[in-house]
Amino acid sequence: MAGRQIVSFAALAAIIGGTTGYILSDTQQGHHNPLSAYAAETETMPKPVMSPKHQDAEEIASVAETVPVLEGSEKNSEISSRQDTVVLEKGSNLMAVLTGAGLERSVAYNAIEALRDVYNPRKLRAGQEFDLVYASETSGDTGDLLDTLRFQPDAETIVSVSRTDDGFSASTDKVELTSAPNVSSGTIDQSLFMAAEKNGMPLSVLMEMIKLYSYDVDFQRDIQPGDSFEVMYDDMKNAKGDLVRHGDIVYASMNVRGKDYRLYSYTDSDGNQDFYNENGESFRRALMRTPINGARLSSGFGMRKHPVLGYSRMHKGVDFAAPTGTPIFAAGNGTVERVGKVGGYGNYIRLRHNSTYETAYGHMSRFAKGIHAGSRVKQGDIIGYVGMTGTATGPHLHFEILKAEHQVNPINVKMPSGRTLTGKELNRFHATSEKLQKQYAQLSIEGAKVASAD
Repeated sequence: MAGRQIVSFAALAAIIGGTTGYILSDTQQGHHNPLSAYAAETETMPKPVMSPKHQDAEEIASVAETVPVLEGSEKNSEISSRQDTVVLEKGSNLMAVLTGAGLERSVAYNAIEALRDVYNPRKLRAGQEFDLVYASETSGDTGDLLDTLRFQPDAETIVSVSRTDDGFSASTDKVELTSAPNVSSGTIDQSLFMAAEKNGMPLSVLMEMIKLYSYDVDFQRDIQPGDSFEVMYDDMKNAKGDLVRHGDIVYASMNVRGKDYRLYSYTDSDGNQDFYNENGESFRRALMRTPINGARLSSGFGMRKHPVLGYSRMHKGVDFAAPTGTPIFAAGNGTVERVGKVGGYGNYIRLRHNSTYETAYGHMSRFAKGIHAGSRVKQGDIIGYVGMTGTATGPHLHFEILKAEHQVNPINVKMPSGRTLTGKELNRFHATSEKLQKQYAQLSIEGAKVASAD
């Protein structure tokens, strides 16, 4: 674990009446109900009865430790420390928890004010645990002093508020995670989503795989029963070996209508990471064919009877049906050329990518924050959200690709490719891709053995 370590000690045996936080017991589980902004900031809240943890003398003794006073201190006494763990209850707030644990209101206030420098107390959720580390002079009569307030708002972050000569200061540290490779594969019977779920592929990994292949594969039209996939990705684990989250894909392959599409993660000699096929060609294209995830192609490019106007006319783009609010991505790097309401398009954005290509997006419910004429966007940035503004019968994205200012079929247009590796860089890539292929094969064999044993 990087930085400061959280050590979960049992609490000292004590009863503090009328406290809003309570000393944590071994069997109590935290809740995860969000606090209102008001509750997170207000100081006068109802105070439920505290549930103390009772410990035997041996357990209490294991918590205490002695630390010599730093050289130059006016007193030569030793400082003993103890640690309590308290929990934020539903409807409460951090001020009530700290004062309920015995801190003076001014001390609690100063600690919370320092915390604001690195973490917004409004984000705290009911069930959040806090470690309170106290220091007291064993020969003095000043009582316990709060030395450190420490908590872990998520599996990868530790927040600490520590006493200084001037009051309190706050800091954040990242939990060190290690990666462990994992694999998943399957054959598609009905849909890619169902096949992925059946074969244990995490949803986050599936969505990353769809995004990787969105340049070459139309997931609404190309995927057929019998197509298959395989993927190797990193599982990120903490020091205890617990899974914290699923990491990035390092190798993926799809067989679509008999054609293999293999992609390998590769970091070049300059430190730039990207995905390349077996020939060392970047998976990236200038433009994405489907700038939206999880949508259904509801209308293609060409002549059609307009669903609202009732007569036939040219449909100069493709429609992707999706729920209102679904994020819409920039199909490529570019500049916002136009944004606003445009006739039947409703809320509309047009991006210029280069001297040849533009893309347009219609019927949005709203635009993403910061999108305005002249702003720069990167491929994959969220630019707006699905809606049904303008002439539309239901929520969907109307998407156009313009080549030399004329709309072309986004499904059929040939996209220019990205970087191609050559020379020593290509040789280095081939060594990496071969290693990844062997690693995937070995993990697949091990997984098959485990499955057969079960």
